[in-house]
Amino acid sequence: MLRSSGAVFEPLYIAEQQGYFKDAGLDVTIKEGAADTAQNAPSVLNGEAQFAMTDGQGFLKAAVQGLPVRATTSLQSSNSKTKATDGLLVKPDSPIKSFKDLEGKTVGMPSLTGSVQFICEYLVKQAGGDPSKVNYVALPTASLNDSVQSGKIDAAYTFASFFDAGKQAGLRAMGNGMNELLGYNQGLLFASQSYLQANGDTAKKFIDAVAKGIDYANSHPDAVRAVDKQYTKLSADYIDKAPVNYYDKTIYTGVMTTTIQMSVQFGLLSKAPDEKNLYWDKAPTAASAGN
Repeated sequence: MLRSSGAVFEPLYIAEQQGYFKDAGLDVTIKEGAADTAQNAPSVLNGEAQFAMTDGQGFLKAAVQGLPVRATTSLQSSNSKTKATDGLLVKPDSPIKSFKDLEGKTVGMPSLTGSVQFICEYLVKQAGGDPSKVNYVALPTASLNDSVQSGKIDAAYTFASFFDAGKQAGLRAMGNGMNELLGYNQGLLFASQSYLQANGDTAKKFIDAVAKGIDYANSHPDAVRAVDKQYTKLSADYIDKAPVNYYDKTIYTGVMTTTIQMSVQFGLLSKAPDEKNLYWDKAPTAASAGN
């Protein structure tokens, strides 16, 4: 099982720690995967790993390439149960008052063509702006806030401790981040179609054990913080003060359809993948998020 290098993987370790995998007769090894989680697909296809983690945008990139992979369960989607931990930051006196005002401006972000750029373009469009008129640049995450302060860029879209640090330094936050699109996938597990066809019973036991880990995580925030302190690069002080994520096994297919349509429109995907081939038939799905 290949996890992300950032976060959202907490229910996996909790399922391991609580013995849910062992109880299901599974021997699961969790390893850190590629920094760009979309690159975990080859490891799944060549049998190096049976499951791997990415986010909705990363999964769609693999699907567009025609790779025979299927989403098996979600780990986290944007929701209204927790405060936004991502968003746009500008100088306090910036003339940028809405996402539409980003037209003609330069926005820095950790990487291009992924979830951060998608949500930024989506919010520009929702505000009545033209996302194609915004200049997006990739900069090291740790330098984004200073780049706004110095005027190198007009705004930065960032997350987690970097987002909080920017606000503490006096930058002004705009909007509610990815929570503006409820059900937008921020972490899911996928497997190869061939593995799922040959090992359907085992795969179902695995995602059921992960679901138990999700339920435990949602009711035991200290368990989530303990995983973060051991496996992320976030400071213990930040982990203790930050809101704990809300996890969700459900893949919201209607929101994924919106993501596909908008990603093609924004040029983040070259074409729309065949949605009939995106989800395992035993994956927990729903059309929309009711949270």
